[in-house]
Amino acid sequence: MGRTVVELFYDVISPYSWLAFEALCRYRHIWNIDLRFRPAFLGGIMQQTGNKPPAMLPKRGEYLLKDMKRMAKYYQVPLRMSADAFQHIMGTSSLTAMRFITAVDMTNPQYLEPLSREFWMQFWSQHEDISQPENLLTVARQAGLPAELSQKALEMISSATVKDRLKETTAEALKYGAFGMPAVVAHYDGEPHLFFGSDRLELLGNFIGEKWLGPVPSPKL
Repeated sequence: MGRTVVELFYDVISPYSWLAFEALCRYRHIWNIDLRFRPAFLGGIMQQTGNKPPAMLPKRGEYLLKDMKRMAKYYQVPLRMSADAFQHIMGTSSLTAMRFITAVDMTNPQYLEPLSREFWMQFWSQHEDISQPENLLTVARQAGLPAELSQKALEMISSATVKDRLKETTAEALKYGAFGMPAVVAHYDGEPHLFFGSDRLELLGNFIGEKWLGPVPSPKL
């Protein structure tokens, strides 16, 4: 039986996407899956679907601050929620960062995983600004990208090629039914199946015939 293709559509401004990203990275050598990272633009998905950020409902925002702290501990991801986390999100656009990530994916995809992880680290663990071009190079350096590759990616973010690729990936997520992120799409029995959120990975595993061993499975299994 072939490996199940599992696509993860994500945006680094989404903290729940980080949780799903790390958990799926742990499971890709345990489950019989072909994990594919699909950087997309959350802002575009929200706009196209009429969705609203959770923090726009104050009580939900209060709950999410607590929920994220619990989830970060459970998933063992160094995500740190500050009291002004939602102001931090609302005041930041991830478009430039996601174009930069897309440019690297198009030119040097072997760096996509560490680069994406470093963006989450900088934004959600260190609370750094990831919207300014000069900061992109800092993130790339921390992720281990050679300076010349980072500079090339930076120059590409304003190109039609990169902009179109990000739009196409975002449109693909919408086609699968995404209304937020993370959007996990399992291609099983000849059809795509959408699972929304980092807390549906147990259901994903059950659906594709794999066993869920918790968010931090033993590497020996």
